[in-house]
Amino acid sequence: MKQGFKILLVILLGLFLFACSKITQENFDKIHIGMKKEEVVAILGEPTNTEDINIAGISGSSAQWKTYEAEIDLQFLNGVVTVKSFSKVGDKSDKK
Repeated sequence: MKQGFKILLVILLGLFLFACSKITQENFDKIHIGMKKEEVVAILGEPTNTEDINIAGISGSSAQWKTYEAEIDLQFLNGVVTVKSFSKVGDKSDKK
């Protein structure tokens, strides 16, 4: 009986976490070229991974938001979105 309850609890917790994910096609569609990084973070939360580069006064960065089901990759130049892509994990096609 206790083990059945634990299994049910784990399943419900997993469904709850899945439903709360911000890494969705709907949220990706809210991101627009030219949007500030702060606006993106307000929609998606903090990125899973980031990489920054500064060359001759130009700052650029890439940021990735990833779950076990989907991934959003964005490129920023001087703090604004310049490139964006969305993919489902295991899906080879990117939507831009």
